[in-house]
Amino acid sequence: MYQPDMLVPVDTNKNGDDDNNENNNNNENNNNNMDGQGDTSFGDEEFDSTNTSETQEDGSEQDPRSNKRKRYHRHTQHQIQEMEAFFKECPHPDDKQRKELSRQLGLDHLQIKFWFQNKRTQNKNHLERHENSQLRSENNRLRNENHQYREAIANALCPKCGGHTAIGEMSFEEHHLRLENAGLAQEIQQLSAVATKYAGRPRYALMAPPVPARPSEPGMATNGRQVHESIQNHLRSIIGVKDADKPLIIELAFRAMDELIAMAQVGEPLWKGGVNGTSLALDLDEYTRTFQNGLGPRLNGFRTEASRETAVVYMNHMNIVKRLMDVNLWSTMFAGMVARAMTHEVLYAGVNGTFDGTLHLMTVEYQILSPLVSTRESYFLRYCRQQGEGLWAVVDVSIDHLIPNLELRCRRRPSGCLIQQIQNGFSKVTWVEHVELDDRGAIIHNLYKQYISSGQALAANRWVTTLDRQSERLACMMATNIPSIEPGGLLTLTNQSKHNILKLAERMGRSFFSGVTASTADLWCNLSGYAGDSIRLMTRTSVNDPGRPPGVILCAATSFWVPVPPSTVFDFLRDENTRIHWDVLSSAGNVQKLSQIANGRDSRNCVSILQGPKTIEKNMIIVQETSTDPAASFVISAPIDVSAMDLVFKGGDSDYVPMLPSGFAILPDGMARPGREGGSLLSVAFQILVESVHSAKLTFSSVATIENLVLSTVHKVKSYFHLQTASTTIIRNES
Repeated sequence: MYQPDMLVPVDTNKNGDDDNNENNNNNENNNNNMDGQGDTSFGDEEFDSTNTSETQEDGSEQDPRSNKRKRYHRHTQHQIQEMEAFFKECPHPDDKQRKELSRQLGLDHLQIKFWFQNKRTQNKNHLERHENSQLRSENNRLRNENHQYREAIANALCPKCGGHTAIGEMSFEEHHLRLENAGLAQEIQQLSAVATKYAGRPRYALMAPPVPARPSEPGMATNGRQVHESIQNHLRSIIGVKDADKPLIIELAFRAMDELIAMAQVGEPLWKGGVNGTSLALDLDEYTRTFQNGLGPRLNGFRTEASRETAVVYMNHMNIVKRLMDVNLWSTMFAGMVARAMTHEVLYAGVNGTFDGTLHLMTVEYQILSPLVSTRESYFLRYCRQQGEGLWAVVDVSIDHLIPNLELRCRRRPSGCLIQQIQNGFSKVTWVEHVELDDRGAIIHNLYKQYISSGQALAANRWVTTLDRQSERLACMMATNIPSIEPGGLLTLTNQSKHNILKLAERMGRSFFSGVTASTADLWCNLSGYAGDSIRLMTRTSVNDPGRPPGVILCAATSFWVPVPPSTVFDFLRDENTRIHWDVLSSAGNVQKLSQIANGRDSRNCVSILQGPKTIEKNMIIVQETSTDPAASFVISAPIDVSAMDLVFKGGDSDYVPMLPSGFAILPDGMARPGREGGSLLSVAFQILVESVHSAKLTFSSVATIENLVLSTVHKVKSYFHLQTASTTIIRNES
């Protein structure tokens, strides 16, 4: 098998010398330097053709070495200096050069040949000893560092809860879950029972959040987190890469990489125009003919989603590679598409501290932002390889077909991206997405069937546009002077306070996404029987979490359709002047914009500080982020206490600002065609604090309050757009 790091330099004989026998010649001809001057001299047998053999009286030949000692002589200092000087210019002299040098120095040409052979061998030995010494020192240094890191990890303590950390095994949300569990003194008996029940299982199996006290009727809450961890326990018990299986795994990764590169570079007839007019769609028949040695035949009952998209992204190519290979950075960057990501095992680390050759074994849960659509879970390899100067590739490929009794419904054929460095910090990214899905038994509401079946939900253009959008956000956050869209507003902000507000908005978005999707990876407890099938209700308990107010939190989410394109919906929801039409906090009057911070090229991509009559009464300020790209749009906001925001304005840490976000995720309905605008699929989610004491019981009135809030908001948005659509139709008919 090809191993790049096993390649060693080869000493090439360019002039016809028999260098392969240099070591043998050295055994006979090499003498130590005896002149004590530091120069290297080589003893050679004095050549005498008349003494090669002697004839005995009986006519047989006798080896002269049996009765005659070899005659040696030392080279003079002049001869050594001349040969040293010639060696620096030409270490491999040809026969003509050796004869000329022997004539000048009064030596036989074979003596010249042996001297140069020995000199080359000695230099090579010196170089190898030097390299070995360096490698030994580097190995000792790395061993010491590894030992120090292992000790640090083993002894690490959480600065907030005081417990031992589980580095590399938990996400940001899981870490806060540990903080919650540390403060739940009143539920020690319940936790002890859970610990006894899960005795002998992996450590993370004890991380399920305690179910808060709630009414036993009309329905019991189901803890999606426990269900998910049960699945993960099952996966860990049956999935494991044995050493004997690694050659097969590596070969699969190599083949997947070759297929990805070909699919990223080949055009028609393999790729053709996609349904949505942006991503290219795959010709399955042509794919089968071109890649006969892939993952094998397609599975019965599985459908295919395959697309390709190319874009120029404002991010350094190595920064993109880093974020793709770090599971936490990757899941944060694509938070609206990745509900949960876990690296089970690093099969191979990169070469020389780089990502070249890195091979990870991962489980990922993909999400479509709606409580009416179930998530997709996939188990695959992620392999990174450098293809050339400034050119990298990262490929995913499922291995579930290699594991018996593993029933996953999302198989990733070679998918990933080709990343090419271009000028001024930009990168050209070609993304290929190729998956096989079994939707039988999956939850897909009728509203989303066309959108899902069209392949747009997690198509290549969705990944690329999200990457481009996130690169803009990062560039703005790292800027030395973050611009305001409307300078001279009512609120003057320093660059540090703008940076903190952008960090706050990023956390607000992640928290919002966790409350929208019906994911088994979130930290919420599903409540059944409280509301209709169209509304998903969840609850969680917040204790010692600086990012959320303490107490019992309710979240309600639903999805609906409006007959206008996503850009129209986005502009309506983001405008503070039209907020009065749907926001309960704005019902008393118009909302005033205090400041607006840019975080993208499009001026609509920004974070705004808003204030209305009701927020003034409650001594609160609204932080709102609006974000849009060709594939998805979001309007997310959270009311925050004025005193907490004042600390942020003064440069305080925004991670300690408690907030509960709400908002909208806006997606196309999949019905758009050339010359015809489609409608929009909206998912709305609200998070509210219903009890300030974490041990309080959940009441029906609290559930009714948030349910009415969601239904009222949906009704107002629908009424506005249906009214606008009806007015437009009347005007067209009259004209």
